[in-house]
Amino acid sequence: MAQLAISKARLFLIAAALVLLSIALLLFLPPSVSSSAQLSTSDEAIERGEYLVIAGGCISCHRGEEDEASFAGGLALETDFGTFFAPNITPDMETGIGSWQAEDFLLALKHGRTPGGSFYYPAFPFRAYAGLSGQDVVDIGSYLMSLDPIANSVPAAQTPPWLNRWAMAGWNLMADISEVEYEAFDDDSLERGAYLARNLGHCSECHTPRNSLGILDARREFAGATLGEDVIEAIDAAAMEEWTAFDLDLFLLLGLKPDGDFAGGDMNDVIEHNTSKISDEDRAALAAFFTRHNASNDAQ
Repeated sequence: MAQLAISKARLFLIAAALVLLSIALLLFLPPSVSSSAQLSTSDEAIERGEYLVIAGGCISCHRGEEDEASFAGGLALETDFGTFFAPNITPDMETGIGSWQAEDFLLALKHGRTPGGSFYYPAFPFRAYAGLSGQDVVDIGSYLMSLDPIANSVPAAQTPPWLNRWAMAGWNLMADISEVEYEAFDDDSLERGAYLARNLGHCSECHTPRNSLGILDARREFAGATLGEDVIEAIDAAAMEEWTAFDLDLFLLLGLKPDGDFAGGDMNDVIEHNTSKISDEDRAALAAFFTRHNASNDAQ
């Protein structure tokens, strides 16, 4: 009987070890991405990528300190979890992304993983970018690789000792559990607006509150948030009850609010570098989405 008990204990330990190994592999092994994806040097792909980078507002974070029109990085983002510095995303071989291939862009934007398999901190909005199409990601990469390389070494993130990149494996797992499934739209314009707001433009990253672990509270989408000492305005139904689609469109173009006031702070940069430069159709799609989003929330 004792031998049988020992055998059962061994089987339990082996089973537990296999479960832990499976979880470890799930969390730490780099996800698989398409190995057939290729960056392009065609004018069409680069032009599409440039537009996507504008629509994504990438310059607002990645602008260079000396040349704000470049993507040389260095801008500091202060959070409750430390200070993070936007990386150099020019194709410099030493300090930028000069060695990146299409797979690296897919790993980074859709999975939050570095070319070496480590994890990015969520100061980089990869969880929003996860919803991007693979083609959009590759076009973004094609454009960035067409830029002039700029040598600029960016400081490493300043975080508490307990907050390292591998801790992001558990954080991602908890963030996955907290996700909600949003409604799909039959209307193409509304679906495009949702894609721009939730994924490419990553509006939730600033305008949605987070819990104590920094995970977005998706059930309170666009309800406003705080970033350090900054208060980010809500853009949900309650905050924008009297806004029309025309008001939103005009705000995204010029920064003009219905009361005659203008946007300020970081939102001014978003409008200048991002929403004022996208197409009329995309700006109208964003306005339509937020109008529909607010109407849907009122009905719930």
